[in-house]
Amino acid sequence: MRIELATEPGDPGRPNEDYASVALPASGKGGTLVLLDGVTPPAGDYGCLHSVPWFTARLGGALGELSGSRRDLGLREVLAEAIARTAEAHRLTCDLSHSRTPQATVVLVRWDEERVEHLVLSDSALLVEAADGTVTPVLDGRLDTLPPEIDRLRSAVRALPEGSPERAAAAREYVAGVEALRNAEGGFFTAAADPEVARRAVCGVRARAGVRSVAALTDGAARWVERFGAGDWPECLALLRKAGPQELIDRVRALESADPQGRAAPRGKVHDDAAAVFVEL
Repeated sequence: MRIELATEPGDPGRPNEDYASVALPASGKGGTLVLLDGVTPPAGDYGCLHSVPWFTARLGGALGELSGSRRDLGLREVLAEAIARTAEAHRLTCDLSHSRTPQATVVLVRWDEERVEHLVLSDSALLVEAADGTVTPVLDGRLDTLPPEIDRLRSAVRALPEGSPERAAAAREYVAGVEALRNAEGGFFTAAADPEVARRAVCGVRARAGVRSVAALTDGAARWVERFGAGDWPECLALLRKAGPQELIDRVRALESADPQGRAAPRGKVHDDAAAVFVEL
């Protein structure tokens, strides 16, 4: 078995909000992969005394422990219990009803001798390589199917000059429109404080014999495909296999630095936290 992972903050002056881990049981007959992308809160109060890295560390740790020790639970049940456990850790000190209470996207993979299970919530990506080399991306596409009004608001922001008051005002309107759809019907879902969100996750299972490898990417690493179009998903997995996760992140950073204004690849941040995990079963 081969396991490689890498992660890098988008801004060296800010904590990395991504979380990545792989655990193997003492028996050596299975394992679990956890990848989280913490959601950066807007400036101002977000109802919590804790940072996003505090949240991702708590949630990620709970997911790793539960997915490995509670094989009787399905992955949706694992996620629900991990969210509940994390919420309980700060319920008495923080306003967990706040729309931007700390939260994260989730990729969770668990395997044993017979099967490979997966769960994806929000816009991190999972790639599953079959025994014949076919690569299937497992994506939660709800952010790509938001109402047309959101596209109009985003286009309005990008049409205005960088640094202008007009762009700042348009950006606030766009953010407000997206926030109204967060963890709401007709919108998209992230792991925050409500265990019920686990029901919204994209889940599946494959025979272990039919899976050659899996790779998990936060959207900062997936930019190589999704923002810059430097390759497709099979080419991305081939790069991970040949050169490893750090090389993928390095290539993303080079592309970002060559387009700092986001003219070729429009995006909210010049650089984003990036994490990638590759596991060859």
